[in-house]
Amino acid sequence: MLDRKFILENVEAVKLNCKNRNVVADVDRFVELENSRREKQREVEALNQEANVVSKSIGKCKTPEEREAKKEEGRLVREKLAGVQQILKEIETELDAVQRSIPNMAHPDCPVGDDDTKNTVVAYGKTPLPQWPEGFKPLDHVELAEKLDLIDFEGGARVAGAGFYFLKNEAVLLELALEQFAVNKLVQKGFVPTITPDLAKNSVLQGTGYIPRGNETQIYSIENSDLSLIATAEITLGGLLANETIDAEKLPLKFCGVSHCFRTEAGAAGRASRGLYRVHQFSKVEMFVFCRPEESEAFHQELLGIEREIFDELEIPYQVVDTATGDLGGPAYRKYDIEAWMPGRDAYGEVTSTSNCTDYQARRLNARFKVKGEKGTNFLHTLNGTAVAISRALLAVLEMGQQPDGTIVVPKALRPYVPFERILPKN
Repeated sequence: MLDRKFILENVEAVKLNCKNRNVVADVDRFVELENSRREKQREVEALNQEANVVSKSIGKCKTPEEREAKKEEGRLVREKLAGVQQILKEIETELDAVQRSIPNMAHPDCPVGDDDTKNTVVAYGKTPLPQWPEGFKPLDHVELAEKLDLIDFEGGARVAGAGFYFLKNEAVLLELALEQFAVNKLVQKGFVPTITPDLAKNSVLQGTGYIPRGNETQIYSIENSDLSLIATAEITLGGLLANETIDAEKLPLKFCGVSHCFRTEAGAAGRASRGLYRVHQFSKVEMFVFCRPEESEAFHQELLGIEREIFDELEIPYQVVDTATGDLGGPAYRKYDIEAWMPGRDAYGEVTSTSNCTDYQARRLNARFKVKGEKGTNFLHTLNGTAVAISRALLAVLEMGQQPDGTIVVPKALRPYVPFERILPKN
């Protein structure tokens, strides 16, 4: 969340940022509450001082009557103090809720716009768009999977409902290959590999900017518990340093997180969302970085570079987009998406994103660092990036690898991890 002092000193800029990001947040109410909080905090401090003075004076009383009078005076001061503290507590509760509703400031170079139609294309991948033989109409991954017996969507729906699926045969090996390919690359680049829990406390979800319950949630919550299924390993990796202070000498911390991801995807529909593109469960390899504030913009470019390298090596055409303000998540200061070419829809579709969240998540999680020899602590900066969201990467690999003879060619980068170079028809 944003620093309270920053909000007070930049009210109009914060309001404009909320407008640009399509976020409803009562900034004026925040200002009113923060001023009230400060006033009540001063009252509390004054009453505490008064109570201490009265308490010390009791021992100096010369008569029982004087002592009883001082005790009564002390009781009245403490009673008044308790009342003010209760008001302060109520103000703090509402203030915290309003403060958490205010999104991070957007990078000054972010495209300003209401939704993803205002995203700006800033780069393209190394692989050109496919040139299909005349008369050949590429299939989408759902049709390919049916012909080659790779995915059972109907079985998944019978077992768990729409949006779930069984991977089968070569698709299973390709999923594991994508995971190994991404993890190995990240380990070589200095990331610590982890397999994270698939659940997290709701306080950790809230700290990373996710809404565990309520009408707007995309989260599966566990009934009668304080746990929810995670939508991404960003949640669990971010929670690693909740309420922790680490030495600056240990920074940066770069983690690679392997996890399942669960999303309700409420309201998703249409051909563009069919098959593996928008599902309720998938596997993902996530990158997460804790660093000093002055390092975060450089690390953001590093994460984007790794994402591009992965999809270049997978031989998938893609475009990089700078995300518009109205399409940014609440914690993101700036976000880049990679949109892969998907022949089945004859269009690009998002396969990765990487965000610089500055100190927004760290404030909510109370994740800090300390510089040796300096007083006090500072909030960390956090960044996240998708190395591979495997369901969407698999979709792109299948569609881009299809051949007129009905086979699917496996990208060279994945061949060390699978015992085949092509997926062949089963008959």
